[in-house]
Amino acid sequence: MARTLRLEVDQEDLLREMARIDGIPVSDEIREAIGAHIERRRKDADFQARLRASLERHRELLDTLADR
Repeated sequence: MARTLRLEVDQEDLLREMARIDGIPVSDEIREAIGAHIERRRKDADFQARLRASLERHRELLDTLADR
């Protein structure tokens, strides 16, 4: 999936330099950062609590809409 990402100039410079040092494309560096962020959120108890509350609310809405 293609996305447009707006970065601060300093972020762009640092990201390009990190990718250059690692010998990988900037897009790979971004994907790695996103993957790490997702893993941190999966392990975050507060996020998980909000996720469960959201799932419950959506389940209630779907049950209301279901033809029963």
